[in-house]
Amino acid sequence: MGRRSKIVQQCEKLMDKPDQIRNMAIAAHVDHGKTTLSDNLLAGAGMIADEGEATRLMMDTEEDEQERGITIDAANVSMTHEYNDTEYLINLIDTPGHVDFGGDVTRAMRAVDGALVVVDAVEGAMPQTETVVRQALREGVKPALFINKVDRLISELQEGPQEMQQRLQSVIATVNELIIGMTEEMDVDWTVSVEDGTVAFGSALYKWGVSAPSMTETGVGFPEIIELERDGEREALHARSPLSNVVLDMVAEHFPNPYDAQPQRIPRVWRGDAETTLATDMADVNDEGEVVFMVTDISMDPHAGEVATGRLFSGTLTKGQELFVSGVAGQNRVQSVGIFMGGEREELDRGVPAGNIAAVTGLRDAIAGSTVSSVEMTPFESIEHISEPVITKSVEATKMDDLPKLIETLQQVAKEDPTIRIEINEDTGEHLISGQGELHLEVITQRIQKNQGLPVHTGEPIVVYREAPQTVSAEVEGVSPNRHNKFYITAEPLTDEIIDAIKRGEIAMGGPELERREALMELGMDKDTAQGVEQIYGSNILVDATKGIQYLNETMELVIEGVEEALDDGPLAREPVQGVLLRLHDAKLHEDTIHRGPAQVIPAVREAVHRSLIDADVKLLEPIQNVRIDVPSEHMGPASGEVQGRRGRVDDMFQEGDLMVIEGIAPVDEMIGFSSDIRSATEGRAAWNTENAGFRVMSDSLQRETIMEIRERKGLKMELPASIDYI
Repeated sequence: MGRRSKIVQQCEKLMDKPDQIRNMAIAAHVDHGKTTLSDNLLAGAGMIADEGEATRLMMDTEEDEQERGITIDAANVSMTHEYNDTEYLINLIDTPGHVDFGGDVTRAMRAVDGALVVVDAVEGAMPQTETVVRQALREGVKPALFINKVDRLISELQEGPQEMQQRLQSVIATVNELIIGMTEEMDVDWTVSVEDGTVAFGSALYKWGVSAPSMTETGVGFPEIIELERDGEREALHARSPLSNVVLDMVAEHFPNPYDAQPQRIPRVWRGDAETTLATDMADVNDEGEVVFMVTDISMDPHAGEVATGRLFSGTLTKGQELFVSGVAGQNRVQSVGIFMGGEREELDRGVPAGNIAAVTGLRDAIAGSTVSSVEMTPFESIEHISEPVITKSVEATKMDDLPKLIETLQQVAKEDPTIRIEINEDTGEHLISGQGELHLEVITQRIQKNQGLPVHTGEPIVVYREAPQTVSAEVEGVSPNRHNKFYITAEPLTDEIIDAIKRGEIAMGGPELERREALMELGMDKDTAQGVEQIYGSNILVDATKGIQYLNETMELVIEGVEEALDDGPLAREPVQGVLLRLHDAKLHEDTIHRGPAQVIPAVREAVHRSLIDADVKLLEPIQNVRIDVPSEHMGPASGEVQGRRGRVDDMFQEGDLMVIEGIAPVDEMIGFSSDIRSATEGRAAWNTENAGFRVMSDSLQRETIMEIRERKGLKMELPASIDYI
């Protein structure tokens, strides 16, 4: 029997023991050593050969991941580890570090109970570190910390014990600040500390690590580490204190098992009736209960087709089951069930029981975020992605005959990655893909061409803007085409606090009305307004402030549809509207149903919304990015000039080790092409990263020009409504 078969057998034995299961993700800022660490853990579990200092990047299974040296897709693996004479099954997800692929991180957190946050000892906590910690805690996932590249502090920076201690303590303190700020309302203390064993240190590249418990057990502490590192005795250090043991021991000891995690997590991610048998089965991790499976990832297998990966909260998944997929009529038949072993999938005839992460084929209707179950049920809360698409590209088939295949491929892309937005125009053959950044779209289009053998033309990147009111409008009227129906609406800006709470998923229509009302009032909304919330759409709120309008109840669905249409295409340039509170004050409706149908109500509401936005001084918002550049001091001037020359702002400059760090912000539109320009300006010596930082009101001097450019590109009339000629 081969090594792999033995490991699969071990995994199968442990699957039925939730107290010995640990579901975990590894998350980090890009290039902090996350995937190299994953390889260490695989080697420690006996799944790959230990090749000394070499890094194999076994979890980066796609060719473009290997070429670029970054993780693009979340990768799953199941392995075993012995700790204190007990065998543990560890289901691990290696997540992407680059901000453009943050959607994979968010979805992975729904499947796990613990998150190992990796931080570079030299760079410290970075913007994406904060993001991944936030993603974990929003899902109720417990963090632990691994500080990587400690070898660099010793060999490159030549730091002594005192300096190292200060630097490492600073990293821990920064991470704890993030954790405290995000767990205030959770009634848990998830701060990490050296003393309790939730912090480890080491070098993923050279495969050694230490923690407080390991120091006690092996006798290898920082004095020995410094001595061995400086003497170049890294293999001896690895042999005496192997990183995989240190980390996996920490995972086994401190991450919750499904029995402990699920009773806490189910109320956070599911709004169904807590008194039902189904709720009890999920809380108890009952493998004999109804199947409840949350899909967190969709991938393509060239032989088996679509593979749905996710967390099984209840029941046992087996081949041949007929299962419901949330939001879809009918049932899907399971073709196979298994687990991932890195890039390979291992099918298991016995099935996969509750508490595990499973890979399933046959769920043709599932998308990332679907709830799959053996009975019809309230689906899990939707997975709220932190970032929104900010860059768009047009994609066209090189050959007209390939158009149907292109449409099918784009639909598949949207199914696999919910952070991608697809707009298909079957008449013109133009298709727009919106994503998190240039790299995100570049990877998607390359995979379309390479994996599907589909030659395509792509347009220049287009920035996605937003429209938002700046003041409170007067009450405006919208009239239906037949003149029989009238709607009276005002628009005003929502506060930043309410917008942020909506984006974080803390205020939504899916939860209990009382909770939503109280949350809004805590953020400053008056009681009457909070009670009248009729719909939350994107980061916008519709409030029904009417009193006893005849026929309004039966017309409200059409009103909401009209509001949503108007918010999807703002009045300035048909860009999405964000951060508006719309108030319906009054309505006059025809008594005959036929005269207040969709063709009458929707245009009237749309007109009222747009007119109210115009009166509320609607402005164009542009997406911005936080920028960080690490560069030798002699190139600091040209590097900062690259930011400032892009309508950017340098907020801080400081020295870190032998490099200067430049921090600032810049508009996304101006950052297109930044990669090649910064390389040229610094002779290739700069390292940089960006993170989406929301939207800001575009300068008045640029408003009209930008709006006209967008309208021309979209084929809209070039005449603005008279009331916005001031722009």
